[in-house]
Parts: sequence; C-alpha cells; structure tokens
Amino acid sequence: MEQQHLRDFNSTGFQIDLVNWFLENQRDLPWRESKDAYRVWVSEIMLQQTRVETVIPYYQAFMREFPTAEALAEAEEDRILKAWEGLGYYSRVRNLQTAVREVVEKYNGVVPDTREEISTLKGVGPYTAGAILSIAYGKPEPAVDGNVMRVLSRIFIIEEDIAKPATRKIFEKILYELVSKENPSAFNQGLMELGALICTPTSPGCLLCPVREHCRANQKGVQAELPIKSKKKKQTSKQMAAVVVRNEKNEVLIEKRPETGLLARLWQVPNIETNIGDNQEEILSKMMLEDFDVSIKVGGQIQQVEHVFSHLIWNINVYEAVVTGKASAETATRKWVKTSEIEQYAFPVSHQKIIQQSVLAAMREEV
Repeated sequence: MEQQHLRDFNSTGFQIDLVNWFLENQRDLPWRESKDAYRVWVSEIMLQQTRVETVIPYYQAFMREFPTAEALAEAEEDRILKAWEGLGYYSRVRNLQTAVREVVEKYNGVVPDTREEISTLKGVGPYTAGAILSIAYGKPEPAVDGNVMRVLSRIFIIEEDIAKPATRKIFEKILYELVSKENPSAFNQGLMELGALICTPTSPGCLLCPVREHCRANQKGVQAELPIKSKKKKQTSKQMAAVVVRNEKNEVLIEKRPETGLLARLWQVPNIETNIGDNQEEILSKMMLEDFDVSIKVGGQIQQVEHVFSHLIWNINVYEAVVTGKASAETATRKWVKTSEIEQYAFPVSHQKIIQQSVLAAMREEV
C-alpha cells in the first residue's frame, strides 16, 4: 500500500539527488573507512547523544584498543569503562559489550545481517539495527534518528510531535518505501548528513540543500516551524559535597559507585547530597567516620564543580582532608590510590574535573 505522504512525490528523483550529494560531499569520518559491521556498530553507539567532533578521537582510540568483536568481548569491564570515560551514558558501552559477547558466542563473531536477529542484541534498538543493516550490509532498512525525523518532517510537512515514541513509526513507514534499494547505505547516511550539515535545527541552509525542490516545507516557507517537538521536563538541581581524602602516604581514597543506577560501577571520591545552608565540612566528617570508618580533618573548600545531566544538575563543593587516625582497610569497592596511578581508573566527568584540578594539579606543583 502506498504511503499517503509519498503520493505525488518524486521518490526516484529524491533518492538520486540525495545519494549523489552524499557521495560527493560526505565528511571524511574514521568510521566511514570500513563497512565492517562491528566498526559501524561501535560508531553508532558512540554517536548516540554525542556530537561527531567529540566521538572521533574516542572512536579511534577505542578501535586501537578493541579492533575486533573478540577483543571487546574478552576485555575487562574496567578497561572498557576507562576507554569510554568522558563520553557519558555508560550503560551504552556495557550493553555493547554484553551484545558483542553474544555475537562472538552465538554467531562466531559475525554481526547478524537480519533485523530479526540483530534486534535481539542488548542495546540495539530500531535505529541502530537499521543503521548497521543498511551501512554495513547494504540492506534497504530504515534508520530513524533525530536528524532523519527533522529532515523528513520538513520534506513531507509532518506535524506530529517527534518527542513521542509513536511518531517514529510514521517515519519508519515512509522510509521502508522511500529508501533507495540501489544504495541504501549512501541514502541513509545522506539523510543523517543532510540533517547534520544543512537541514539543521535552527536556520536550515535551504539554498544549499540538494533536495530543496522535493521539500514541501520549503515550498510553503514553513521549514523553520518544523519539526514539532514538546519541551523536556525541567532539570532538578542537587547540592553535593565531595572530599579529597589523603592518608599519611599521600594516597587518595576513591570508591566504586553502586552496581546499578546512575554512573554505575565508575569510581569517585567520597561525596554526599546536602541541603543549601548545611555545614558541609561537618557532614563530610560524620559521613567518613560512619560509612568509611575514617577520622578526617577537613581543610576547607578547594573547588566547585557543576555537572549537567539531561534530567539533573549536580552542584558539587569539593573539600580536601587528611586522615587523623588509622586509615580504613581497602575493599573491592574502596581503594587508597597513589596520585601517579589515579588516572588508570574510570571516573564520571564530574569527578574527572575533581581529579584533574584537586589531585593531579597538586602533584604537578610538587614536581
């Protein structure tokens, strides 16, 4: 059945114009050097919620360390977290490793080439499945992300809210018919590239657009009003206090975050949520005694860190302290670490800032 949006639409002309433009104008990106399905997969997971410019060095380093599915499957979790450090959304890389292990065990290291099989892998949603199948295997499968929804909402004047999951189905149905059967890889990448470079969220570059003559929004002059997207909920703000604790050997105390939840299993310096107006030095001293069995003398605030998540803002006041009694014993989730070795551990971005300014800076001053 013909899609209503494609009625009186020059699908062939659109495909040719988009594919030709992409082949001539595509950016030189490291994950485009190979059609290997594992490499395409890693890049697509990295590119979720992260800018291309940020991903490039991470991707190159990750591929040097884990060049094959087997290498990633066999790696210790601490190594993959360290390689991912700074990209955020750490569940992405944990799910990737879980799925890659399944590929190695069940499919002899070859990423499945059917939507039915690939969609069963952990962390592989409809978009990632479509991207891998079309880019690596040349299958005419839709790959609908935010860029693609924005482009198609303008091409066809689709006024449904793209923040709603049900809206994605509209675009997938269109793409099943519209995707180029001759070159689905270049077609899907072309849509993504168009959204990234020309059909941008604000001030789309319509004069440079290779498919402008096919764009209904441009013809009606409503491209700036699309797509329609409801606003996210306001972020909540949390006051935090963190402490850089040193023992008599000048080692720093770090702990591993819980097994589940936000930033699970990453390392951090001890910290606690507080209220505005609280005596944070007193709260930290009490926490260290009760939770860590360590008596400390807090020396004062040395740093302020703000870290913004999609749903949350951490405002962290950082203090330094020295142990006044016996240092607590190490456990599986608690370590005393030499300053020179602290960068071997994977920290969330907020605590990387603490380590860089309040731990490593002190070491550099001593040298």
